[in-house]
Amino acid sequence: MEQIVANQRRYFNSNTTKPLDFRIEQLEKLKTILKTNEQALEEAVNLDYGKSKFETSLTEMYLVFDEINSSLENLREWAKPKAVPGQGLTAGAECYIMPEPLGVSLVIGPWNYPYQLALAPLVAAISAGCTAILKPSELTPHSSGLIAKLLNENFAPEYLKVVEGGIPETTELLAQKFDTIFFTGSVPVGKIVYQAAAKNLTPVTLELGGKSPSIFMPDCDLDVSVRRLVWGKFLNGGQTCIAPDYALVHKDIAPQFLEKVAETIRASDYKTENGNFVKIVNERNTSRIAALIDPEKVFLGGGVDIEKRLIEPTVLTNVNWEDKVMQEEIFGPLLPVLTFENLDDAILEVKERPKPLALYLFSEDEAVKQKVLSEISFGGGCVNDAILHISNGSLPFGGVGDSGIGRYHGEEGFRAFSHYKSIVETPTATDPAIRYSPYTDEKIALIKSLAP
Repeated sequence: MEQIVANQRRYFNSNTTKPLDFRIEQLEKLKTILKTNEQALEEAVNLDYGKSKFETSLTEMYLVFDEINSSLENLREWAKPKAVPGQGLTAGAECYIMPEPLGVSLVIGPWNYPYQLALAPLVAAISAGCTAILKPSELTPHSSGLIAKLLNENFAPEYLKVVEGGIPETTELLAQKFDTIFFTGSVPVGKIVYQAAAKNLTPVTLELGGKSPSIFMPDCDLDVSVRRLVWGKFLNGGQTCIAPDYALVHKDIAPQFLEKVAETIRASDYKTENGNFVKIVNERNTSRIAALIDPEKVFLGGGVDIEKRLIEPTVLTNVNWEDKVMQEEIFGPLLPVLTFENLDDAILEVKERPKPLALYLFSEDEAVKQKVLSEISFGGGCVNDAILHISNGSLPFGGVGDSGIGRYHGEEGFRAFSHYKSIVETPTATDPAIRYSPYTDEKIALIKSLAP
């Protein structure tokens, strides 16, 4: 690992990665590789946990290609120095902000979206002009192995290298000095990455998770709202960092809400054999999720097959904040339903817990929208929908507090892998004496007048 990083640092210091034409060429090359091997990529993730071609196309490849296309279209504009006004002592000078690549980057990807969440930050690193080491998850070996094969065979290792392996390899990587680290995964592992980065004062982007609420008010369009909730919750088998973790439903519509959820789940025909449902990634996670199910609170579903890594879409009722299912991020196909009478009380319950990565509000009331969006801190979200905010590359994506540090997508991804240098370029034709000694009363008065 030490030698890989050293080789990349030497290559970065050669300035090869900095010209925009070089970056654009690498992005086009990556796009061609992915397009040419798209079918193989779909088959690999299906082997890992039964992900269908439809979900892979929608939630993986579409978003990666969108990131690449956005960078190709906008990179020259993003990379331009940005002029700012001169003021005070810099009046008359040329002042500008100049982006530069941070350098050697480490991208650690998760298993739940092995292409999107590994390759989208890689696209940002390439766009910014960095070199990159990509560490995909060992829990999806077919997907990770194919990414490693495709990228390592087509890119020079001193520029872009995929390193496979588990905890020992990741630990060794984190012991090296990088110029920036981008991690997507759980909060506990995010803390480990943060601690390792701190030893070298390495800046980090941490895309984590948390318990993302979905709030249902009495005035919501229940048919549309529930359909969108169910889609977002059970997409990828519930294994989505921004999945609606639980539903907070006003008591006046709770019975109708539950009936509508059950009806929608049955109509969705969630089965692995027809491609409508995804397996849990491994038996360990299947067992962990199954342990969160209280049989006495099952309203719908509850079936578990550990060996086949399957859990039925499950709705839990009469849930309270102290239940086991409310103590950790579920990351699976369980939907706990809690009720409330007063919106202020519901908001307070959310605010008393770690800041979530996402929040979803279902209401038509403008005052309610303003209240929830302004009073609750969260990474990003939707009103009257779920998940979709991640699909717009113009919207920065990231968490806040326990749910993450930093943002990416589009220009924000470019920024995540860049440093912005502030430059003052002063003409030499004149050289006012105000800043030079002797420091007279007249000069002091003039300085004070510059910032009255």
